[in-house]
Amino acid sequence: MPNLYYSDYLELNTILNSQKPKSSMKTDELLFIIIHQTYELWFKQAIHEIDMVRGIFASEKVNDNAGEMSIAVHKLKRVVKIFEVLVQQIGVLETMTPMDFLEFRNLLQPSSGFQSLQFRIIEAKLGLKMEQRYKAEYYKSVREGGFNAEDYEAITTVEKEATLKELIVKWAERTPFFDESLWNEYQSLYPVENGVHQFWSDYKQIYKNSLSNVEQKQLEALDKIFYQDGSGDFSMNAMRAVLFIMLYRNLPIFHLPFDLLTTLIDIDELLSQWRYRHMLMTRRMIGMRVGTGGTSGAGYLEGALRQHYIFKELNEVTTFLIERSKLPELPNAVKEKMSFNA
Repeated sequence: MPNLYYSDYLELNTILNSQKPKSSMKTDELLFIIIHQTYELWFKQAIHEIDMVRGIFASEKVNDNAGEMSIAVHKLKRVVKIFEVLVQQIGVLETMTPMDFLEFRNLLQPSSGFQSLQFRIIEAKLGLKMEQRYKAEYYKSVREGGFNAEDYEAITTVEKEATLKELIVKWAERTPFFDESLWNEYQSLYPVENGVHQFWSDYKQIYKNSLSNVEQKQLEALDKIFYQDGSGDFSMNAMRAVLFIMLYRNLPIFHLPFDLLTTLIDIDELLSQWRYRHMLMTRRMIGMRVGTGGTSGAGYLEGALRQHYIFKELNEVTTFLIERSKLPELPNAVKEKMSFNA
C-alpha cells in the first residue's frame, strides 16, 4: 500500500479544480465562488455537529455522569466557532466592490444563495419550522430561482425529523425538581396560592415585588408563560425548568445545563449576525435590485433577520429573573436530586 500523501488525502486536485467561473478570470468571480464553497464546507461540518447533539438528546436520559452533556455542549460550542468564522468571511467578500460584482452578476441568474440546501437544513435541524419562515411561499414551491425537486424533497424529509429545539424541550420537561415529595421541608415565604406549587407561589410574589410601577404588566406575562401556557414551542414545564436552571446556575449540577442554554442563545445570535451582515452587504452591492433568484433581495433578507429566530424563548427568560440575593433557599432533598439523569 503506497504511503498516504497530503494532497491525495485532502482530495486537493478535486477541490482546487472545482472553481468554474462563468466570466473571465479578470473579474472577482473566483473570490465569490471560493467564499461560497467555503461556506458550504463549514455548513457540512455544522450539520455533522448538530446531528451528534441531536443523537445525544434523542435518548430518554442524558447521562451527565458518562459525559454526554459535556460532549453536547462542546459540539455546540464548535458550531458557535464555525458561525463566527462565517460572519468574519463576509468581510473578505466585501473587498469586492459593487461594480466588481456587476461584472459577472447577470451570469449567475437564476441561481441564488437562497438555494443553499445545507443552510436550510441547518435551520430546520435546529428548529426553524416552515410556517415560521419569512415569505414561506418561497420555500413551498419548486420554481425558477427556488429549490429544485430533489432539494425540496430533502428539506421536507429533514423537517419530519425531531429538531434540536424539540429535543431540548423534552429534556427540560424531564427535570425532576418539582416532585412534591422533595419539597416537604420547604419553608414558604408567602401564603401559598391555591393550586400552585409553593416555590412558584413564592416566586410570583418575589418577582412582583421586584417590578417598578411601569413594569407591572410583566406580571401578566410571567403568569401566562410560567403558570399557564408556556411560550412558543416551550411548554410551561419546560419554561419553568429553563428559568430554574438560570436562577440557580451557580450550583455545580447546573453549570453544564446553563452552558447548554447560553450556547443555544449564542447560536441564534450568530445566525442573526450572519443574516444582518449578509443583508448589509446585499444592500451595498445591489441596492434595491431584485435578487438573482427572484426574491426581493435585501428586503427578503431583512424580513428573515426579523423572523428567523429559533431559540427566542430562551432569551425571553431573562425578563423574569430576580436578584440572586432574593432567591428562595432550596430544601436539601431538591439539592440532592438535582440531576438530569432521573
